Amino acid sequence: MKKPKILYVEDDQHLGFVTKDTLEHKGFSVTYCRTGKEALQQYRSHPFDLCILDVMLPEMDGLTLAGKIRESNLHIPILFLSARSMKEDRITGLAIGGDDYITKPFSMDELILKIEVFIRRSRIHIEEGHMERKKIGSFSFDVESMVLYHENRTIQLTATESSLLAFLSAHSSRMVRREEILKAVWGKNSYLNSRSLDVFISRLRKHLAADPSIQIRTIHGMGFLFDAK
Repeated sequence: MKKPKILYVEDDQHLGFVTKDTLEHKGFSVTYCRTGKEALQQYRSHPFDLCILDVMLPEMDGLTLAGKIRESNLHIPILFLSARSMKEDRITGLAIGGDDYITKPFSMDELILKIEVFIRRSRIHIEEGHMERKKIGSFSFDVESMVLYHENRTIQLTATESSLLAFLSAHSSRMVRREEILKAVWGKNSYLNSRSLDVFISRLRKHLAADPSIQIRTIHGMGFLFDAK
């Protein structure tokens, strides 16, 4: 099996080298960059399986870089790193198309766990490539390409949106606890992941709004109920 290829961008050279060495020791192939512009050049020249972007970068910040990556690729997982823990920063990163957000200082074990979850999830999508489109109300959902179809519209989902929709639709008409969703989609239950879940639920509701029979109901203090009649 080929080593997963990671684009890692961090302007702190000491942290960058330590993280790169740790990830390579764990079996990942890591391209390390110190600026946003350098990272964008590498991204456009080489294929990657996952991006790890520091938010505060010279020449081009991580949020801008993520936006440029998302212009050409909605599938690749993007993980943000930041010393800033403000809720607004986190929501901005997720709104741009980020899949997760780790606040510095972070645990290497946590970073590796998140990487493994996203890499495994991407491979599952590839392995499920021969699945037929799944009907969700008046939509059809192509799991492999992560695309929603509705009449003459196509909606390209991000990896996290696709995984969340696949999980919810597989458990349609029953309440699923937040903890179940977090472990299935993010690999870990935490307060920050729980906040991310709310953002992605909101995004899915907007994507599915064209069919009012599809509902993602919030069960206060417990979880969500997905209903597609």
